[in-house]
Amino acid sequence: MAMKIKALLLPALALLFSSCHVGRFVIYNFAGINDHKKFPAGPVAKPAEPFVFHTGASPGAVQLPKSIKINKSDAGFEEMLDKTKTVAFLIIRNDSLLYEHYDNGYEQESIVASFSAAKSYVSALVGIAIQEGFIKSVNDPVTHYIPELDKAKFGNVTIEHLLDMRSGIYFNEGYFNPFGDVAKYYYGRNLKKYITRLKVKRNPGEEFEYISLNTQLLGMAVENATGKPLYQYLEEKLWLPMGMEYDASWSLDRKNGTPKGFCCLNARARDFAKFGRLYLNMGKWNNRQLVPEAWVRRSMNYDSVNDGAYSYQWWTIQPGKSYSAIGILGQYIYVHPEKKMVIVRLGKKESAMPWPNLFEQLAERN
Repeated sequence: MAMKIKALLLPALALLFSSCHVGRFVIYNFAGINDHKKFPAGPVAKPAEPFVFHTGASPGAVQLPKSIKINKSDAGFEEMLDKTKTVAFLIIRNDSLLYEHYDNGYEQESIVASFSAAKSYVSALVGIAIQEGFIKSVNDPVTHYIPELDKAKFGNVTIEHLLDMRSGIYFNEGYFNPFGDVAKYYYGRNLKKYITRLKVKRNPGEEFEYISLNTQLLGMAVENATGKPLYQYLEEKLWLPMGMEYDASWSLDRKNGTPKGFCCLNARARDFAKFGRLYLNMGKWNNRQLVPEAWVRRSMNYDSVNDGAYSYQWWTIQPGKSYSAIGILGQYIYVHPEKKMVIVRLGKKESAMPWPNLFEQLAERN
């Protein structure tokens, strides 16, 4: 009898857990770089003719700077990559692939989830939507483009407040809390419903607070303004013109649902690097201006907002010189315009590595 009850109870519990975001958090546990397999996704198609970085017969070896040690011991560069659960590491200068290494079961064609590095892509799409006239200005209230938001509560929150993470909207960004907002938005299946329940924490513009909700609202605003899914707009405005080598996808909250704009762009390392190249060249791809130059420069504006640490969904590495798109498990698209260098690091976890410091030393060396 007990065995029969157990046999009936287990499927019921599995159904219950899988039907809510808390249950899916318990089942899947913390986010991983294969999460593109967990969620439905919107397709992003590659062009017929890809752009390919120049490569030599054998990309050169890289020496680990002496100031950086793994487990307090000297290690070679590739030993470091292996120990830190790095799956891809690319160094590109002047369109030449100086170094390309894949590890921990991954290779050139392996798909990796971007996590919050996708936020920088959303920023680019906002800039394009403004240039095309779909969004009038960064000074527009977000309620102009997301009517589900209560104007009485959120009418003073502008597009720029969202871009600079200064919206003042309440959102729990705790990644290890299954009952927190970020878990609900990551594993939940109705993002459009969730945003109708938002609350105000403080006046917009008063304080910097990094919350994924801001980028999610930006992605929804772009969709509503352009009348196109975020992944389709990405395909048309960036993926095809930039000659990406592979198809990509953007994870959705449910089948045919809403893209998770705050995360979850699924692509390959070389194509992530091309986004870095776009910003390295001030938004221009070869002879075509894809992202307005003024928008890229504002993303590099280290002086006027957030004490120089964050601007338009990009993190500052060295004020006035280098910046990066960053994802939670140590996904980096590092850009150093002066050195004409892009570095991509993708991994299974952040690890106890000072990645930005390493990128800076590699940039100065090459």
